[in-house]
Amino acid sequence: MRPGSFSRCRCALWQGFVVFCASCIFLAAPAGCSKKKSERLLAARNPADLGFQIHAGPGNAGGLQEDPAGESYERIFDNAFLLAARHPLSTFSIDVDTASYSNMRRFFDMGRLPPKDAVRIEELVNYFRYDYPEPRGEQPICVHSEVAVCPWNPQHQLVRIGLQGKRIDAERTPPRNLVFLVDTSGSMDAPNRLPLLKEGLRLLVTQLNPRDRVAIVAYAGSAGMVLPSTPGQRKDLILSAIDNLHAGGSTNGGEGIVLAYRLAQDSFIPGGANRVILGTDGDFNVGVTSQGELVRLIEEKRKTGVYLSLLGFGMGNVKDGTLEALARHGNGQYAYIDSIAEARKVFVDDVANLVPIARDVKVQVEFNPIWVQAYRLIGYENRLLKDQDFNDDGKDAGDMGAGHTVTALYEIVPPDVKLYPALARAASVVDPLRYQMAPAPNANADSRELLTVKVRYLPPDGKESNLLAQPLHHARRTLREASGEFRFAAAVAVFGMLLRESPYRGSANYAMVRELAQPEVVFDPSGSRAEFLRLVRVAEALTAK
Repeated sequence: MRPGSFSRCRCALWQGFVVFCASCIFLAAPAGCSKKKSERLLAARNPADLGFQIHAGPGNAGGLQEDPAGESYERIFDNAFLLAARHPLSTFSIDVDTASYSNMRRFFDMGRLPPKDAVRIEELVNYFRYDYPEPRGEQPICVHSEVAVCPWNPQHQLVRIGLQGKRIDAERTPPRNLVFLVDTSGSMDAPNRLPLLKEGLRLLVTQLNPRDRVAIVAYAGSAGMVLPSTPGQRKDLILSAIDNLHAGGSTNGGEGIVLAYRLAQDSFIPGGANRVILGTDGDFNVGVTSQGELVRLIEEKRKTGVYLSLLGFGMGNVKDGTLEALARHGNGQYAYIDSIAEARKVFVDDVANLVPIARDVKVQVEFNPIWVQAYRLIGYENRLLKDQDFNDDGKDAGDMGAGHTVTALYEIVPPDVKLYPALARAASVVDPLRYQMAPAPNANADSRELLTVKVRYLPPDGKESNLLAQPLHHARRTLREASGEFRFAAAVAVFGMLLRESPYRGSANYAMVRELAQPEVVFDPSGSRAEFLRLVRVAEALTAK
């Protein structure tokens, strides 16, 4: 028997059994059975059809959308082109989440294309590590920028902006005060949910040192403390508490979060990494169920210096929008764990990311209208900020952990390229000003500067932000002349636009993705880039069906 054949056979038998039982239940249903119940029973007759097509709700304007399996994703509208003369500034908060990539991979491994709104391009691009030079001196982060021809529209240019966080040696890592908030509700009773979460926690325990502290809170119906704050060297106690976690009951995420924050605050380590880490399938169905209430709660706790990270598990029940919003407002990261390999990446390879080296990191790009007619930020749709937010140290933004890299891409329309019709019409809809002159380029615009990248961040314990600024000079470079990291980031962005069927994808196709990414798997210590090429081939095959 071929490898995997037995598993597939067993899965097929199980699905057949489910179909048979569901059919019997439906046929035995009383005549008075409600239409809604009948439809639900009918749906159970074909489990393969349960789940992953997004259906737009009324209005379809940025609201939450749910599919039949209970998964939900926030509607994404691709950033449009903006005229540099009218909108010279582009401001956004950094994003270091990676959940969208591993969630996308999960769909491919099921033989399905992901829902369009499950694809957040900035998370796909930032899933990978990039070989950027490290900061020098006292600065915790440094800026790198590059420009070359745009692969999917050769008349345009593509700008890559990269931020590199300083790495911290293990012996210099600040102590960590971690509280694991574990969803033990009945919906977590599946191999790819609570058991996978427990395996990940065991991996993390191996990384603990005597200065670290760990507590565990479980919630199902009511929240309870499984393990009080315990020193990292007591691995026996921590592992025993993890082994005793079992699924069952309904979910009271709100009560669990309150208890977890209380434990984190009681064991607070000044100058350390104080964090609540929530592992769940996202099904908050008892207690504080409103996303707005949860966000307000977490924003208040964020002010105490205790941050929140989210780990999503399972399929068919993921409340992606809720988890992403909670992590964003809790100054934490959102990761989706679909395998033990991803658990190792999150709990071992990227564990240094739990240590913040820069808070509230904001990026502002000023475009020179002499060289830039229009521009478009690729991704970061829910991370956009007002221009005045950049200098407001009270405005929350994303944090960077030790060794983190952050990459952003802009598509640029040069001044000698004809605007496509929709943008050309938008450029002429405003009447001339009656009382003042329109802004005009000054002497600095005559330089070779294409744009200036500014980064503002707060030190981990500071209250006043620091500013970094770096110009990028105009250049007409081919893709062959661009760096390998530029080409790989471009490949991932192209892939995301194809999956989203973005109206801005131009001449993009899967062959382009492979051509851009293939040479860059040479630097691939984790194997993630080679796996990316595998996913590209899977997506191409699924699209061709």
